[in-house]
Amino acid sequence: MITLHGIRNCDTVKKARAWLDQAGVAHRFHDFKTDGLPPALLDAWVKELGWEALLNRAGTTFRKLPEAERTDLDEARAVKLMLAQPSMVKRPVLDLGDRRLLGFKPELYATALGPR
Repeated sequence: MITLHGIRNCDTVKKARAWLDQAGVAHRFHDFKTDGLPPALLDAWVKELGWEALLNRAGTTFRKLPEAERTDLDEARAVKLMLAQPSMVKRPVLDLGDRRLLGFKPELYATALGPR
């Protein structure tokens, strides 16, 4: 089963969910805010996608951090921040089973999921 990970009220997640529904792609939705973000899951994503790609530096939550917490980040500090505040994870993360797609671009979803 394909799983879309994100936050329910995120506009990009809403677009991805609508695209999946319109394309007839059966999927499960995992909301970081209500369902949590297991450390093992985040660790696996970091290994596959890299912490720099996963950390949403453009989001309000990250920008509101004190300057000292935003500078000189390394993997351990970034993972700790994302676990403490899952809204710092770039979203959505589409889990296809054998790989993950980060963010939402209709053309990437269409290529990855093929014709329906």
